[in-house]
Amino acid sequence: MSHKILLIGGHGKISQLLTPLLLSRSWNVTSMIRSPDQRPTIENLAKGQPGTLDVLVSSVEDVKSENDARKILEQVQPDWVVWSAGAGGRGGAATTMAVDRDAAIAFTKASVRTPRVKKFLTVSYISSRRNRPAWWSDGDWEAAQKVNFEVLPTYYKAKVAADEVLTVLAKERYDEEVKKAVPEKDRFCGISLRPGTLSAEKAGGVQIGKISCQGKISRATVAEALAAVLETEGARGWIDMLDGEDEVGEAVKKVVRDGVDSVEDEDFESMKDTVAKL
Repeated sequence: MSHKILLIGGHGKISQLLTPLLLSRSWNVTSMIRSPDQRPTIENLAKGQPGTLDVLVSSVEDVKSENDARKILEQVQPDWVVWSAGAGGRGGAATTMAVDRDAAIAFTKASVRTPRVKKFLTVSYISSRRNRPAWWSDGDWEAAQKVNFEVLPTYYKAKVAADEVLTVLAKERYDEEVKKAVPEKDRFCGISLRPGTLSAEKAGGVQIGKISCQGKISRATVAEALAAVLETEGARGWIDMLDGEDEVGEAVKKVVRDGVDSVEDEDFESMKDTVAKL
C-alpha cells in the first residue's frame, strides 16, 4: 500500500539518507525544506526510485502555532508525518526553543488532531526523559544528566517537552479509537525514535529497547530504523536504539511484538499536567 509522507526537515543528514529508503518502498514523500537553494540536493534523491517526491519550501521557524502547522498538513494531505527537523545549534537558545520545542509541538498537535494522519514519528534522542529508568546503571544516569543539564540544556528542555506532548496526545487518541472499536491496524501510532550519539559510519546492526543510554549509532542506521518502524504495523511509543548486533528490521519487529516501550518509568500523570499547560 502506498503512503503519503510529510518529511519535516528534509535537508537534514538523516532525512537525506531516509528519503531514498521511503521512495524505494513506492511511498510518496513531500520533503519540507527551509531554503530554495536546498531543492536540487533533495530532488536528486529521487532518481531511479519508484515513489514520487515533492519539495515544499517552508521554514519550520515560521510555524508559530498549531494552526500554522495545520495549514501545511492541509496543503500536503499526508497520512504519515515524520519530524526530523532541528535548529542544529543555529541561532542560539531562542532558535532551539522555536524549532525543537514550539514548531515540533505545533506539528505534533496538528497531526494528532488530524484524522487523516495515522502515524507521527519524531526523531528524539535517548536521554530525553525526566526519570531514571530501572534498566539504566548509575553510570547511564550520570551520563544522561551531564548531557541534559550541562552539555545540551536548552535542547533537552525542548526535546523532552515535544516528546511528552506526543506521548500524551497519542495515547489520548489511541484510547479514543479503542473505545470506538477502530481496528488495530488503523489506530494512530505516535512514535519517538531515540538514538544515541550520532556517527557518520555506514549502516549496521542495532540494539533496541530497554538499553543503556551510552553509545553511538550511525545516521545511516537511524534512517534504516525509521523506515523499518514506519512499515512495521503497531509500532508506537518510545524506541531507544544504539549500534548493536541485531538486524534492524527484525529488531524493530521484536520490540513491537514484545510490547517494549521505553517510556516505562516516566510519570505519565505528571506528564499530562505539564502538557496541559503548553
